Amino acid sequence: MKTEREIMLSGSLYKSDDKDLIAGRKAGKRRAALYNQVAHEDENQVQELLEDMMGTIGKNSYIEPNLYIDYGKNIHIGDTFYGNTGLTILDTCEVHIGNNVMIGPRVSLITAGHPIDASVRVRGLEFGKPITIGNNVWIGANVFVGPGVTIGDNVVIGGGAVVVKDIPANTVAVGNPARVLRQITEEDKINWEQQEKDYYDHRAD
Repeated sequence: MKTEREIMLSGSLYKSDDKDLIAGRKAGKRRAALYNQVAHEDENQVQELLEDMMGTIGKNSYIEPNLYIDYGKNIHIGDTFYGNTGLTILDTCEVHIGNNVMIGPRVSLITAGHPIDASVRVRGLEFGKPITIGNNVWIGANVFVGPGVTIGDNVVIGGGAVVVKDIPANTVAVGNPARVLRQITEEDKINWEQQEKDYYDHRAD
């Protein structure tokens, strides 16, 4: 027989009042509370605390306090990740985040959902769907990413967006619900590389 955790991670309806799941959430919240207390005070402990809290996390990653999670162990983050303050990750299902991802303040990554039918919902059944975020993604402030969403590589999500459907790679998406505004083009690359060159020229003056 499958455990409630196995059912939960499969994306099927499950009961969140299972004693093992309750223990997992309590452990995750204790780790997050410790991280929030210590991260600003002792940078040497940041990587160790993140590794203890998350399923996996890469090198050179940092999350500003305060961070809010459910379990933590269902979160997998690549190298050089930056999460700004107020990041909320409800990891009922797995959350996979690639390399070189930046997330603005007060962003919510929510894998958890509840049945639309009230009679099933009030009987305590709920579900989750995984979230996947690719490499080199920038998510602006106050963005909501919902259950089951995949965000492709190199995407920019504008502040305040509500992302409930997949966003293809190499695009800028904005709005509620979030829609692709435009492609990221070679002209963008040329423009920003020129501005980068100008910056170093100014530093050399």
